[in-house]
Amino acid sequence: MGENGTQCKKALQSDPQLFEVQFEELVSDLTERDLSDPVLTDALNRLKEVLLYNAPGGKRNRGLSVIGSLRELVPPAQLPQDTVQRALLVGWCIELLQAFFLVADDIMDASVTRRGQPCWYKKDGIGLDAVNDAFLLEGSIYRLLRKYCRDQPYYVHLLELFTETSFQTELGQALDLMTAPPGHIDLNRFTIQRYKAIVKYKTAFYSFYLPVAAAMYMAGIESEVEHNNAKHILLEMGEFFQIQDDYLDCYGDPAVTGKIGTDIQDNKCSWLVVTALEVMTHAQRAELEACYGRHDDASVEKVKALYHTLQMPALYHKYEDQSYQRLQKLIACHAQNLPHSVFLNFAKKIYKRNK
Repeated sequence: MGENGTQCKKALQSDPQLFEVQFEELVSDLTERDLSDPVLTDALNRLKEVLLYNAPGGKRNRGLSVIGSLRELVPPAQLPQDTVQRALLVGWCIELLQAFFLVADDIMDASVTRRGQPCWYKKDGIGLDAVNDAFLLEGSIYRLLRKYCRDQPYYVHLLELFTETSFQTELGQALDLMTAPPGHIDLNRFTIQRYKAIVKYKTAFYSFYLPVAAAMYMAGIESEVEHNNAKHILLEMGEFFQIQDDYLDCYGDPAVTGKIGTDIQDNKCSWLVVTALEVMTHAQRAELEACYGRHDDASVEKVKALYHTLQMPALYHKYEDQSYQRLQKLIACHAQNLPHSVFLNFAKKIYKRNK
């Protein structure tokens, strides 16, 4: 098949299929074509194993949002194959950033499973060596950006975007760790202000702003005003996404979500507990204090019964509707120069989802 045949074949594949192919390419780039010093063979084999175990899996929403957003920002005629390929690659860099955070997060939280398989550090013979594996995942991002985007006018913007977003996420994680240290139950720390700060910094920036901002820079949109406008909308979406995640942790169907919720046992600063604390009586608070963050089934059931009494599902659905209304207003207000579809595509995926 000639060059044109290959181009045609690529043009017929969907973005998720192209994304899949791009991953195999990226693994070869990092582990075979990049550093050729033969003494590094063992380390590069380890990197390959780390990439194959930790980067695929998941819903890939973040990674696919880069090409998805770019297609809304740039007409098809101005999207040559190599630009599409770069957008897929930048999408994978976001998935690698996520993998870097999750490998480290699972160690800090002493988690057991992730995406239906044992956490990386829980695998035989891995243990705390996973700390260095997390660093390798982070380092891989910048080698890929350098290889694929170094000659592009937006290269420095992307570097700053990834380093800035990483730091914001790390600050969010620091807040989270301080607010709910395992085994130290202190409900006074669980305020809605603290909750929103954790969500904004730990989740919303990298999950929502990062992919769209990357696409905007790739489309040549550099204006700080436009980026701030997009940020307003995307951080609201990110907040709702996390609140929904907290709701599904307790009320989702594990057969659908693929995970068994443990926020109550893990003493998590979840939207449910923060909101429940705002509406409960002193007696109910004392009961919550006795049961929250405990691992026995009876305590967990008592917390769930308390949530039921306080009508948390109804409060959640009311919040979901309000958030959606707020989002529509934000889009009308802040997206005058950006296609609304960029934001609405995201909104469609997350509002009323069940996993």
